[in-house]
Amino acid sequence: MSANAVPVGIVGLGRWAKVLTRAAAKSEKLKIVAAFSRSEEKRRAFEQEMGVPAVSDLSTMLADPAIKGVILTVPNEQHLPVAAEVAKTGKHVYTEKPIASTLEEGLEIAALQQKYGITVTVGHSARLMAGIRSIRAAIDIGELGRVAFLEANFSNERALELTPQTWRWYKDKAPGGPLSQLAIHQFDVLHYLGGDILEAGSMASKLSPVGAEVDDQSMTLLKFADGKIGYVGSCWTSPGIFAVRVFGSKGLMHYEIDFGSWDTPGQLHEKSVLYIQRGKNGYANREVLKVPESDMFRAELEMFAESCRTGKANELSAENGNIAVAVVYAALRSVKKNGLHVRLSEVLAEASARISARDGRHA
Repeated sequence: MSANAVPVGIVGLGRWAKVLTRAAAKSEKLKIVAAFSRSEEKRRAFEQEMGVPAVSDLSTMLADPAIKGVILTVPNEQHLPVAAEVAKTGKHVYTEKPIASTLEEGLEIAALQQKYGITVTVGHSARLMAGIRSIRAAIDIGELGRVAFLEANFSNERALELTPQTWRWYKDKAPGGPLSQLAIHQFDVLHYLGGDILEAGSMASKLSPVGAEVDDQSMTLLKFADGKIGYVGSCWTSPGIFAVRVFGSKGLMHYEIDFGSWDTPGQLHEKSVLYIQRGKNGYANREVLKVPESDMFRAELEMFAESCRTGKANELSAENGNIAVAVVYAALRSVKKNGLHVRLSEVLAEASARISARDGRHA
C-alpha cells in the first residue's frame, strides 16, 4: 500500500463491488482495506476472491479511524440509510449511480454533506471515458464551433431476459425500465457536455414479449439553458450500444464503445470509435481519432480518494447526481403527459417541498 493511498471500506459485495475493487487495485491513490455484507457467505467469498479483509458488522468498519471513506454498492433503496450511517461517523461517501432510488432521498444524501462535514461522490463514471473527455476538450477550445445539438443512445437486450424474479421487472423498482437504468448515464454525460438542462420531454413504449411491468423503450428530448437541444434514446430489446454525438457549426464528433467492454474499461480504447467530421466534409472524409487509454472506474475512485484527503467535493458531485435523477423524473412525468415537456426546476422544487413537509410533520 502506497504511503499516500487513502484507506477506504466497501459495503455491498456483489458483482459491482468486484469491478470497483479490481479498479482500486490498480491505483496508488486509494486502497480498499475492509469489506462488509450482511451475508456471511458473501463476506467469506469476497475476502477469498478479492483479498480484502471482511468485517462482521458495519459498525466495526465505521469505528476504524484509519478508514476515511466508504464505497457503497448496495441496492438503490439502501443508499440513503447506509450513507447516513457512514456520514454520521465523519467518513466520506461514494455511492454507485443513481445517487438514490428517489429524488427526495438523493437530496437528503446531498444534505448529509453540510450536516456532517463530509463529501458525497456519485459513480457517474461514463463522463470520465476518454472519448467523452476528448469531445469536451474539443468543445472547450472551439474546435467544433458553436454546439447546438447533442444525441446519445444507451441500449441493451435486458428486457428480453427479464423474469418476475428480477427486480428490473417491476415499475416501482426500475421506473421507466431503461429510462432510469441506462438513459440516466447519458443524461449525466449530456449535462457534462452541454451544460445546464432546463426541461425534458419523453415518450416510452413496451414491446418486449416477456410481459414485464416496465416500459422497455424510451426517447427523451432535452432543452438546455443556452438553447441547445439534445436527444437520449434507450431501449432494452436490442444489442448493447453506448454512443454519443455532438454537432457544432464547425464540425461534429462521434464516440461509440463496445458495450461488451463496459466492465473492463482499460480495454475500451481498443474497442471504440472516435471521429471528427469537419466543415462540409462528408462521412467519407471524417478524421478518425486515437482514443487514449483510460479507466473510468479507477478515475472515479481516485476522485473519491482526493475528496477523502482534502474534504473538497469533486465533479462527480451529489448535485450532478441529483440532476441526472431529476431528468429521469421529469421524463417519467412527461411520458404520463403524452410528451409534454417538464422543467427540472419544477421537479426539484416539488421534491424539496415534500422533504420539508415531512420534516415539519416530524418536528
